[in-house]
Amino acid sequence: MISVLQLGTVDYPTGLRLQQRLVDLRKDAKIGDALLLLEHTPVITLGRNAKTDNIIASREELARRGVEVFECDRGGDVTFHGPGQLVAYPIFDLRGMTSSDGKRKTLGAIEYVRRLEEVLIRTCADFKIPTKRVPGLTGVWTSEGEEAKIAALGVHISRAVTSHGVALNVNTNLDYFNLIIPCGITAKPVTSMSKELGKELSLLEVGHSVSRHFGAVFQSQMLWLESLDDLLGPSVGVPLLTPRELRELHGEKDTTWA
Repeated sequence: MISVLQLGTVDYPTGLRLQQRLVDLRKDAKIGDALLLLEHTPVITLGRNAKTDNIIASREELARRGVEVFECDRGGDVTFHGPGQLVAYPIFDLRGMTSSDGKRKTLGAIEYVRRLEEVLIRTCADFKIPTKRVPGLTGVWTSEGEEAKIAALGVHISRAVTSHGVALNVNTNLDYFNLIIPCGITAKPVTSMSKELGKELSLLEVGHSVSRHFGAVFQSQMLWLESLDDLLGPSVGVPLLTPRELRELHGEKDTTWA
């Protein structure tokens, strides 16, 4: 069972701290697998392999546009998150996952990344956007006309538990990507679902598609939850009292992330 939480718009530091708390709980088997769906306020993130030279905008330009910059422990180079982009953070224990032959096994990092790409490819297909993988690169790319990156991917795995994940450009303002060299790749442009289709899409509808395909690709039932309390409650074997640190992330005594 994978629990799904739709969090709305979350600033990057809060999202990062929430992931870290949930990873700790998952490692201790106090929660099950979880999938966080959200948007971020404008932010540029630098992964473990990032080169700061791939941020080509000045500090003044970033400040003028309200774009923050953060380093993080995911794989990959430089990327942008912002409004209109659907971000999915799987907090999964890769031990005991179901393989294609129906057996239980521990997923390796490469197979896990391929599965994330497959989720994105199937999601884009739901909206009649043909996409593909590009050999030697991570992420998902349009397969008709000029190859353009529609989804980025960067993960972190610690003691078999995952964090970070994927970012699918749905209605994203692509001008933000002019502030960086996305993923350090200069030869290929960035696109969005709305650009490919010529219309904006419902992020909730795209989120449901992403959730459905996570269930199919990872061979698991998906349970949509109303709030963070539901994830931490007795229905998944955790005492109802939410850890104080998680409540503080939202600045309230009663956390309502729905």
